[in-house]
Amino acid sequence: MMQRGNAIVHFIFFGNYFYGLCTIGLSVEASLQQNFPLNPLLYYILLFAATVLYYTKAYITEVAYNTNNRRSLWYIKNRKLVFNSQVFLTVVAVVSLFFLFKEVWQHLLQTQWLQWFLFLIFPTVAAFYYGLENKLLGKFNLRNTGWLKPFVIGFVWGGLVTVYPVLFHAIEKNIHFEIKLRGCLLFIKNFMFITVLCIMFDIKDYAADHNQQLKTFVVAVGLRKTIFFIIIPLCIIGFGTFLIYATSQGFSFMKIFLNAIPFILLLIVAYSLHQRKSIMYYLAIIDGLMLVKAICGTIAMIYF
Repeated sequence: MMQRGNAIVHFIFFGNYFYGLCTIGLSVEASLQQNFPLNPLLYYILLFAATVLYYTKAYITEVAYNTNNRRSLWYIKNRKLVFNSQVFLTVVAVVSLFFLFKEVWQHLLQTQWLQWFLFLIFPTVAAFYYGLENKLLGKFNLRNTGWLKPFVIGFVWGGLVTVYPVLFHAIEKNIHFEIKLRGCLLFIKNFMFITVLCIMFDIKDYAADHNQQLKTFVVAVGLRKTIFFIIIPLCIIGFGTFLIYATSQGFSFMKIFLNAIPFILLLIVAYSLHQRKSIMYYLAIIDGLMLVKAICGTIAMIYF
């Protein structure tokens, strides 16, 4: 029974399904915080499928090169399961996209250049993260720039969960879209929160990144300085932007407190990284802070 339970846990976390749940949770939170209604169910299904497909791609293509990693070994052992999952999610994504496009294609013809720019900038950066190869750029890969990598991931996630829900709603309802201060502040908050999680994740890969001469923050300045001079200031920037937004909106103390909980936990977890942690700690606890943030923010907006 316990072995079956472990298999399910590994499937959810190693198979990146948990990331899919996090994107849905953070998207719901961002919509509520920007006072927009939730999008259709198909939107969240597409979001979930696309997230899992994107994250799983890296392990499908690189699994043979990192056989000392528990996550990579899981992909080797479960190749057929992963392949079937990718095929299924691809079908789900295509079908969802088809029906969503069917509903909004006429509105897309009236879309402003700003909307197209915002729609395209985040997947373009996400594509460059994995790497593109052509005659002009050669082999260009944002992951090879260690210090930049967390900010790239944070930027893409920030756009996916903060900008896209509002952008799609504007197109679906054929209403005017404009960039507002509260949307920008919430984008910065999510951008900084995810970026900090990525920097913390780099601590796990310190030895491998050091051997590959990949200059992540922890490789370049060490663990202690990474925590006190990079992670903590970025947390302050992220939560500070939320406080500015919350003050301008007249949030109650309870609403502000609930939104502060994930940032407090973020600092506690960051400090805990002085000791070596397992891969499941990073996937369940550190990445789990995304879901905690989404739940706290959603509860704050609905009940307070």
